[in-house]
Amino acid sequence: MTTLRVSLLPALCLLIPCATLASPPDSSPIVRYTADAKYENARDDLVNAITSRGLVIEHNSHVAKMLDRTGKDLGTTKAIYGDDQGQTFSFCSAVLSRKTMEADPNNLVFCPYTIALYSTLAEPKKVNIAYRRPVRTDDSPASEVALKEVAALLDSIAREALNLPAK
Repeated sequence: MTTLRVSLLPALCLLIPCATLASPPDSSPIVRYTADAKYENARDDLVNAITSRGLVIEHNSHVAKMLDRTGKDLGTTKAIYGDDQGQTFSFCSAVLSRKTMEADPNNLVFCPYTIALYSTLAEPKKVNIAYRRPVRTDDSPASEVALKEVAALLDSIAREALNLPAK
């Protein structure tokens, strides 16, 4: 049985995109997934993963371009990301936002939700998708329940964009 598993592993890697789940424990404020992929394909897949749920991308921030543009004025020209390969996508869910803010109006701080997509110059063939885990530290049970739904949405979008299996 073990021999069979070992011999099937290379074949499975050809069928399933090789990706690492760099997601830290649930206590970390950042969740990140990495995959070997073309940036443009991952970007399109991320946009599709968001919009296919009926969500509208409110803002697409081109962070890499901003850093390249402003670096000269700040006295540094060190490039960090590939050409326009550091972007964030902000969107909201009326349903989840209503739940989170009905649980506690202070949850407004979590809206809109943002997912980052980037490839670094150090690892140009790897695409990273990351988001901030929506967590309250005040032990509000209603907020905890509502924010877990937000976290599940963000995670499902990130995984879908990189063709990773659902949790």
